[in-house]
Order: sequence, then C-alpha cells, then structure tokens
Amino acid sequence: MDKDINLRPEEGESTPRAVAALATDPAGDAFIPSHVHRRGQLIHAISGVMLVGAAAGSWVVPPGRGVWVPAGMAHEIRMAGVVKMRTVFVEPGTRADLGGECRVIHVGELLRALIVTAVALPRDCAPGGRDERVMELLLDEIEAAPALSLHVPMPRHARLAALCEELVRDPSRPASLDAWARRLHMNSRTLARLFQRETGMNFGAWCRQARLLLSLPKLAAGASILEVALSHGYESPSAFTAMFRRTLGVPPSAYLRRAPS
Repeated sequence: MDKDINLRPEEGESTPRAVAALATDPAGDAFIPSHVHRRGQLIHAISGVMLVGAAAGSWVVPPGRGVWVPAGMAHEIRMAGVVKMRTVFVEPGTRADLGGECRVIHVGELLRALIVTAVALPRDCAPGGRDERVMELLLDEIEAAPALSLHVPMPRHARLAALCEELVRDPSRPASLDAWARRLHMNSRTLARLFQRETGMNFGAWCRQARLLLSLPKLAAGASILEVALSHGYESPSAFTAMFRRTLGVPPSAYLRRAPS
C-alpha cells in the first residue's frame, strides 16, 4: 500500500533563500499526493526510481535524470521501491531561463555533486561566500543541463497506469498487448488506441523504452550486461545490446564511458 508523506519545505522559513535543497528518504513505495509549491523545483533521485505526474505529463525518473517543475504547478510523486530523493527549490524570478514548463533534464556528475552539497549547506548563506557561489553554480548547471526526449510517459488512465507501474517495478516481467487487454477487460485494438492516446507511444515502443531507461541505473552501478539484460525482460545480452544501440546510438559499453555514475 502506498504511504502518504507531506513535503512542505517552505513552512517555517521567515526569509526564504533564492535557492534551497532538501533531502527526503521516504519509506519504500511512498506516495506524495498532488500538491503545489510557490517555488520552482528540480526533483531528482540519487538512487531509486520515481514516477512524477503533473498537468504537463508523467515520467519515469531514474538516477541520472531530473524533472523541472515550475512554480505553482500541481504535481504528485510515487516512489517505485526505496528512493533517496533530493529536491532543489528556486524562488520565482531568480533565473528566467529555468522556464515555465515541465521538462526532463540530464543530471551529470557536477550537477549531482552540487545538489548533494547544497543539501548540507546552512539556511543562511553569507553574501559573496563559498556557499552562495555553490548555489549560483547549481543554478548555472540546471540551466545548462540538456533537456531529454528519452523519457517514459505514464498514462493517466488509472487501471492502465497500474499495469505500467507493475512493469516499472519489475521490468523482467513478460508484457503483451493481448495479455494486458484481457486484464483490462477490453479488446486489443481498444487498448492499442488507448495506449497511443494516453502516452503518445504504441505499446511495444513504450515497453522497450521503459525497460531501456530503467536499465541505466543498474548499468551505471556496474552490473554486467548479461545481468541487466535478463533482469529487464530481454532474452539475451545481444538482444539488449541491439535495442540499446538502436535507441541511443551506441552499445551499452560505450554509453557507460560517457554516462554519470
């Protein structure tokens, strides 16, 4: 069962900083229900996988990715297992280039290190001091981080979303359009149309992209290609490598030399 947790970092701040970072290590499978912050925020997990939903869409967010949520936008966060979440809050108007739309960004080694460092900083930064420079560089890196089109949109249809979440939690489980249609008590063509309408992707493409994206944290942690392939629903390492190369343009080994840990 999901566990609700409240996340209201603004409360109790008499004079909020332009930038603040918060560490949240919720219990496994926790759920933060729909809420709104007056500040913009970058939602990032240093470990684990999150499902972030907002008016603009829903995304699976593994380590190495972050979601920018503008100020005033309602959103919810569901944890797939145990997650260590780090959130950077930014006062409206601090940086115009951060934008007023949700977007998924790449969190590289420097940005990740800055986020972790910012969490430990005191509430009051001396003007012109080291702590203030850390926060300014953190904003620079968020602005410079490339937006990513490689993400997995989650459907809003409740019963379909539940099946998608099952795959996110266990990418090795078999999945077929016919089997999912039977579980949803609809025919395959109806499900295919629903899936396309809800996610903008066909069923097969969604499953392949979900499994591929979810494999990245395990690869970055040093797991073998064989282990990753079998734990993400592929019959062999060669099938996984072919899909990886087709989607990202490089084999898993080359990607690991370029990707953050």
